[in-house]
Amino acid sequence: MKKIVIIDYGLGNLRSVLKGLEYAGANVVISSDPAEIKSADGVILPGVGAFKDAMKNIAGLLDTINEYVDSGKPMLGICLGQQILMSKSEEGGHTPGLDLIKGEVQRFPHSDLKVPHMGWNSISINSKHPFFEGIPDGSFVYFVHSYFVDTGEKNTLISCDYGTDFAASVVNNAGNVIGTQFHPEKSGDMGLKMLENFVAMC
Repeated sequence: MKKIVIIDYGLGNLRSVLKGLEYAGANVVISSDPAEIKSADGVILPGVGAFKDAMKNIAGLLDTINEYVDSGKPMLGICLGQQILMSKSEEGGHTPGLDLIKGEVQRFPHSDLKVPHMGWNSISINSKHPFFEGIPDGSFVYFVHSYFVDTGEKNTLISCDYGTDFAASVVNNAGNVIGTQFHPEKSGDMGLKMLENFVAMC
């Protein structure tokens, strides 16, 4: 059974992610222990809250995360977990991120649309990736966020439109680090299928 570690850095909806992964057939551990993270078959970087707080809380694990990513094993960042994969965020005054994927986190521009972007929205599949195997174009997934990721075309797996077109899912150049701005664990059958795909990738 694949061992997947959910990194506990004090910000994240850990239980619902854990339940989704267990449903997908994984042995799931919630931990901030570097040895546990390095020995995992897959790692989840969850996150709910502010970018600056996330980077402060995770500072002690930067070397561990970089070493894990360099091993080529898969890592999934969810919501704020996707955002901190990026180079920087304008939230909190241009805070540096993990810089695993080139790009910037920006606030939604002022419009008639409510911010945060909350609820179900459809996604457009830009590129094929094992994480989205069996997911139809136009599927609906669940979002809760006030900031979005702006990255290059080659690093955008999925896009979504909410007044502006943004990267709903990103990938690094090597293909082993994925992020989703939406919550797979709250996105019904489609989200569970994605988590199953992630377990299969491990």
